[in-house]
Amino acid sequence: MITSILTIGNELMSGRTADINSSFIAREINLQGWQVEAMMSVGDNFDAIKNRLNYLLTLTDVVICTGGLGPTADDITTAAIAHAFGLPLYTDETVLQGIKDRFAKYNLRWVENNAKQAMFPQGAEIIANPVGTAAGFVLRIKDKLIFVTPGVPHETQRMVPEGVIPVLQRYFPNPDQYLAKQTIKTFGLSEASVDERLKDIDFAAMRVNVGFYPVFPENHVVLISRHKTQDEAQNNLQKAQDEVTFRLQDYIFSYGEKTLEEVIAGLLTEGKKTIAIAESCTGGLITNRLTDVSGSSDYLERGLVTYSNTAKIGMLSVPAEVIEKYGAVSEETARLMAEGVRKLSGTDLGISSTGIAGPTGGSPEKPVGTVYLALADSHKTICRHYNFRWDRRRNKHVFAEAALIMLKDFLQGKEK
Repeated sequence: MITSILTIGNELMSGRTADINSSFIAREINLQGWQVEAMMSVGDNFDAIKNRLNYLLTLTDVVICTGGLGPTADDITTAAIAHAFGLPLYTDETVLQGIKDRFAKYNLRWVENNAKQAMFPQGAEIIANPVGTAAGFVLRIKDKLIFVTPGVPHETQRMVPEGVIPVLQRYFPNPDQYLAKQTIKTFGLSEASVDERLKDIDFAAMRVNVGFYPVFPENHVVLISRHKTQDEAQNNLQKAQDEVTFRLQDYIFSYGEKTLEEVIAGLLTEGKKTIAIAESCTGGLITNRLTDVSGSSDYLERGLVTYSNTAKIGMLSVPAEVIEKYGAVSEETARLMAEGVRKLSGTDLGISSTGIAGPTGGSPEKPVGTVYLALADSHKTICRHYNFRWDRRRNKHVFAEAALIMLKDFLQGKEK
């Protein structure tokens, strides 16, 4: 089965909005063992949508479209597709009532143009939207399929695996029907370095597909095994996973779909540890990531952004003479920050960050990308020094990632 992707919206064509739906959909399609032949974007224009659809249907069996399902005048995707194939539109009363119920639940004012989101081309099969008001649909045109989902990324990211993929599996069943999948998440190696370390593994002989997915600042390796029996699919996957682990083990922080902060949440909860954070260069990113996990109040006592020297001195009790002698960006300051926030909050652990995110502030001794990360408990304080090479925004994110990796390793007994 060969697929194409068409993203629709004037905001894509003007550059105001980045197209992240195409990459997500392509990944989901490839994970199923299907092929993506083409990806295109088009503005909100009847003729342009019709022309792109007709072209893609000559190349592929399936076109997956996103965007243009909202209630406003420029949301024309449904009408454009109906017009392109000479189909009348109808209102699905069940979908319409669901939209009205959603508005009532959240005390939103009903405006009649919202009813537009309950209109579909005749013959369409509706795809539910569990997180939004605009349902999607699939339309069969002769022996081809056209799927349509909203352009809002988090809605597409629910509807594709939960709604689109099951319909595709129904129309295009795979003879190797049993699938086993593993995601291996790494930090500390570039995508090229990951590829280099794995190049001698004969995945084909194991009947395993491998994909490399950079999710800055991490690199994920996805292994997929298909077979006529579940046991054989799982056995093949395990062989491949063992080979990957052997080559990447020092850089792997998670197997499966758990995020780094979810892994840490489990470790803090299991160990009944509490933590407080003092951030400078990361500006609250470490704390932000930890609070992305529901229930983080059980272990996170506080997070402080002590950006200035005055804050480090006044809130964390870092002696002024230490900053004057060694600098705010130094091992000495980082250690005292971690110890200070732990004592201030009365937690089991304290963690700190201080560095130079750039693009200014660097020196030959401490160039842009320099960061010191420290972690303190009641017995000792450890500190790590790194030099990264990204722009300011990416440096901040990689600093936070490195701090969380240090915390994870400490909780697992790997950080001495």
